Amino acid sequence: MGTLLISKIREEFPDRIMSSYSVVPSPKVSDTVVEPYNATLSVHQLVENTDETFCIDNEALYDICFRTLKLLNPNYGDLNHLVSMTMSGVTTCLRFPGQLNADLRKLAVNMVPFPRLHFFMPGFAPLSAKNVSAYRAQSVAELTQQMFDAKNMMAACDPRHGRYLTVAAIFRGRMSMREVDDQMLAVQNKNSSYFVEWIPNNVKTAVCDIPPRGLKMSATFIGNST
Repeated sequence: MGTLLISKIREEFPDRIMSSYSVVPSPKVSDTVVEPYNATLSVHQLVENTDETFCIDNEALYDICFRTLKLLNPNYGDLNHLVSMTMSGVTTCLRFPGQLNADLRKLAVNMVPFPRLHFFMPGFAPLSAKNVSAYRAQSVAELTQQMFDAKNMMAACDPRHGRYLTVAAIFRGRMSMREVDDQMLAVQNKNSSYFVEWIPNNVKTAVCDIPPRGLKMSATFIGNST
């Protein structure tokens, strides 16, 4: 049903950028027998008819709830909260003016080297248990370190097993743009083997002065990995 709608919208509005947030099934966390069939049949439509697909994985969401947030019995509200934080971070530049990647088209230009390679891994930082977050000092360096950590990815895959084609990082809060650039450059220099060499300047950053509710600063990660 969802991919049929995407197909019809693409027919009606071929000049519009199509973005989707797709929940990918996991063998560890599956409550529906037909999930693998739905995923297999929908991937072709997502390849052909969307310009940006953000892959979200229930297994990764449950792992974050158990390991990082220390929740014993996470419910759908907890999972949806993680997804909403990520979606809010990704769309920051659409809702607040004057930022890099200020619309979906610019994001696609920066993130998609070839039209069919538009499946992204989103991530979010900081993620910490409620009783710890009040005592944890946030800095640009710590946000950058957390952001590239596989434990903070919303898709259950380890990016160290592949290489990044492109990366976008969206920082929110009061921080120095120079410090952000220095930290991102340090990550690239230290982990150069994890970035493809045939796409120059493949890491883009944006800084928004307005932090998310309840946090002084945050970072949203968007990775296009092999």
